[in-house]
Amino acid sequence: MTEAYCVKCKAKREMESEKEVEMKGKGDTKRRALSGICPTCGTKMFKILGKSN
Repeated sequence: MTEAYCVKCKAKREMESEKEVEMKGKGDTKRRALSGICPTCGTKMFKILGKSN
């Protein structure tokens, strides 16, 4: 499990049901990120990952 910041709880928490997704970036590029759910409040959480080589 990965730790990410929950905006609603204003705290770092372990994400549940995490999966890797692609988000839109600047200049029509793709950014890798992890998407999951906060176990406390159920809000969707994101953590942006580094570039893949």
